[in-house]
Amino acid sequence: MNWKGRRQSSNVEDRRGMKSPAVIGGGIGGIGIIIVLLYTLLGGNPQDILNGFQQSIPTEQQSSTYIPTAEEEELASFVKVVLADTEDVWTEIFKKEGMTYKNPTLVLFSGSVQSGCGTASASVGPFYCPADQKLYIDLSFYQELKNQFKAPGDFAMAYVVAHEVGHHVQTLLGTSEKVHAMNGKVSQAKYNKYSVMLELQADYYAGVWSHYVQGEGLLEEGDIEEALTAANAIGDDTLQKEARGYVVPESFTHGTSKQRVKWFEKGFNNGTIAGGDTFNAKDL
Repeated sequence: MNWKGRRQSSNVEDRRGMKSPAVIGGGIGGIGIIIVLLYTLLGGNPQDILNGFQQSIPTEQQSSTYIPTAEEEELASFVKVVLADTEDVWTEIFKKEGMTYKNPTLVLFSGSVQSGCGTASASVGPFYCPADQKLYIDLSFYQELKNQFKAPGDFAMAYVVAHEVGHHVQTLLGTSEKVHAMNGKVSQAKYNKYSVMLELQADYYAGVWSHYVQGEGLLEEGDIEEALTAANAIGDDTLQKEARGYVVPESFTHGTSKQRVKWFEKGFNNGTIAGGDTFNAKDL
């Protein structure tokens, strides 16, 4: 992606070097919950992740000396440019629809962080909290994306950011609230289906953003393939097969690899909010 020298978003909180007790509450959206799922499928207790640093760091956030590497600083600049691009794109789209887009805040953290949804360790991966309308990213996830998920490239990371912003769009449109309100009111299997629809719609919105970025001539050869590789790598079926050799479809919460790729591509091709109604789609 052609990003160097371009506008960086100012809607960023840099909390790297801060530490928090690490328990995360409900209502988060995005890639983060995938990490918890993968850990569970590998035989671990998800509470080990969700409890994170609670035992060793019982206090609120405390400042500590933190010196990022040059590579991390470049990555921080990159995600700030991506966030700025999402601001421009969604502001334009909302304006066309007669609405006003409210920019989210990106929180960069290291190790653990406190959010409006609770506190979390970096183990949960990037996530969006609707309670405070902030995206949370530990930049070390870039290495996980490249090494663990075999999805290298800067646009794979851009897809992750755009997906989390997609959850913010859902919050502004009221979609997330409607889905989360069903939790406990319907069976777990049915709620999981709604969760899949929510996540696939966020993938669609990431594709919509990519559509506009391409229109600005900012994409480089191979960028879309990097995003598709990332979407494919974090499908529920792919993760479950890798972890235990078989899949349990009723437990899916994010969609299959094929579905995630399909809805990102659909958003990329359509470039409109209207085409992303996963909740009424005949075939996900």
